[in-house]
Amino acid sequence: MKLTIEHKFSLTVYLWGVITGIISGVAAAKIQYGWLIGLALYLLVDKFVLAVIKELPPEVPNEGAVRKKAFWGWVLFWLYFTMFSYSLMISFTPQCYSNQSLLYKMVASGNATVTCNLTPVG
Repeated sequence: MKLTIEHKFSLTVYLWGVITGIISGVAAAKIQYGWLIGLALYLLVDKFVLAVIKELPPEVPNEGAVRKKAFWGWVLFWLYFTMFSYSLMISFTPQCYSNQSLLYKMVASGNATVTCNLTPVG
């Protein structure tokens, strides 16, 4: 299957979002403002895209327009993988604030594989 240049462009932007998201999540688990590292790596998206695909789609007229065209695709993948890798790094455990919550009922019935710390409120 041959990919068009537009698809290569999109997949490359998404890949850069995944890479920077994982870097952000791991860094945020180690230092307070670690997520800013991945955010700063967005500035290199044009270099990464051009290094991988070597040419630009017709709707991206020049190298300067790569960041603008890639922003939303990159930011959604970056945000998702930042939160995902951060949650894995800190060994996140959900908190159940009520024994009437759906999560608590799922855990108590054995339908969920996570543990739930019951924290009474009030």
